Amino acid sequence: MHKTSCLNTSNKRIIRKKNKGFTLIEVMVALTIIAISLGALLNTSGTQANSAGYLKRKTLAHWVAVNELSQIRISKQFPSTGDKKGSTEMAGKEWYWTRTTKETGDKNAREITITVYEDKDQESNLSSLIGYANR
Repeated sequence: MHKTSCLNTSNKRIIRKKNKGFTLIEVMVALTIIAISLGALLNTSGTQANSAGYLKRKTLAHWVAVNELSQIRISKQFPSTGDKKGSTEMAGKEWYWTRTTKETGDKNAREITITVYEDKDQESNLSSLIGYANR
């Protein structure tokens, strides 16, 4: 019986199936591509988050400038020429502004430039608005 089983095993063809999976190198290349792609995606997401924050600050600074110009217009007082500095709170933050008032060709009108800054040192100009006031 032992002999027969040996014959049976020797007569059988051993068929090796070719593996249809990925090689280690293919897996490593795929993981490298995914890692680089995810890194670029995270970098882009961070940049977009920073841009959104900057646009929010810039919008609020513009609103501060519009509000200051509106205050001058509704006060019904003709502004004197020169520079003035001040601050305003908006959205829980203190905003600093400078106002420059100049004469125009018309004696009944003044040009008003309002520049808004984030910091008291007035290093980062976020918004500048030019408007006019009349008598």
